[in-house]
Amino acid sequence: MINPGNFVPQITADGSFTFFSQEFGEHFHSHYGARQESFLKFAAPTQLSLKAKKQVVNLLDVCYGLGYNTAAALETIWSVNPNCHVELIGLEINASVAESAIKHHLFDTWNSEYQDILQQLAFTQQVQTNRLTAKLLIGDARNLIERVQNSGFLADAIFLDPFSPPQCPQLWTLEFIRQVALCLHSDGLLATYSCAAAVRTALIVAGLTIASTPPVGRRTPGTIAAWESKQNTNLCNLSNLFLPLSQPEQEHLLTRAAVPYRDPQLKDSPEIIINRRTQEQKASCLEPTSHWRKRWLIKN
Repeated sequence: MINPGNFVPQITADGSFTFFSQEFGEHFHSHYGARQESFLKFAAPTQLSLKAKKQVVNLLDVCYGLGYNTAAALETIWSVNPNCHVELIGLEINASVAESAIKHHLFDTWNSEYQDILQQLAFTQQVQTNRLTAKLLIGDARNLIERVQNSGFLADAIFLDPFSPPQCPQLWTLEFIRQVALCLHSDGLLATYSCAAAVRTALIVAGLTIASTPPVGRRTPGTIAAWESKQNTNLCNLSNLFLPLSQPEQEHLLTRAAVPYRDPQLKDSPEIIINRRTQEQKASCLEPTSHWRKRWLIKN
C-alpha cells in the first residue's frame, strides 16, 4: 500500500494542488495553477473542443502524473459532446503519484464522474464505460511507447509532459520524440509546455512542424506540433490560431542549445544522455547560445 505522505499537497494560485518530486527536484506544476495549466497548456492547444465533434477521440497522455491533463481533456470533450467516445492511453513511471492524488482528495471539487475515472485509473490502471476506454501503463515510457505503437493506436492529441529536459532528458531525446510522433494521427496535434531549442529540434527532425503557444504560468511559451503534410488541416490552424516562431525563437534553433538529446537504444541513464549532448555541443559549429542571449538581451 502506498503511503500518501510520500507526496505532500502544495496549493497553487488557482486553488488546485500539486506535488513536489524529490526524485526530479521539481514541482509537477507551476505556481500558476495545476488545474488551469492542464486546460491552457494541453486541452486548449490540442483543440479538443473541436475534435469533440467526432464520434471517437484518441488521447495519449505521456507522463500522466496526478491526472490533471486527462481530467481536463475529458471535461473539455464531454462538455461539447457528451456522446463522444474517448480512448485514452496514459504513460507513467510512478503509480504512487496518481494514487497519492486520490488519497489526498485533490479532485474532490471535480464532477463525481471524473473522480471515479481517476480513482479507477490510479488503482486498477483501466476504465471501461459507455463513453471511455482508458488504460494507464506503468513503467519507463521509453519501453511503453513501443507497446502503444504496436497496438496501432494513433492519437488525435498527445500531451508531452515530462519533467524539464535537464532533469528528465531521457524523455526529451530525438529518439523518444520520434517514437511518440509515430503515435500521432496524421491530423493530430502534440502539445508540450517546453520551448527548449533541443526539444523543438527533435520535433522538427521527427517530421513535425511547430508553433508557439501562449505562456502559462511562466514567461516562456509552450510548443504545438503537427505532421507537415498537405492533408493535415491542422497546419492552417497552427498558423491561424497559434504564434509563429519569433525571430529570436528561430535563431535559437541555430545555436548550440538546439543540439538535441540523444539516446540511440532508448535505455541510457540521464547522466549518459546529458554527457553525450555536452560533448556534441562542445564539438558543434553552431553559434554559442551565450551570443544569442546577448544579442536578444535574454537572461538565463
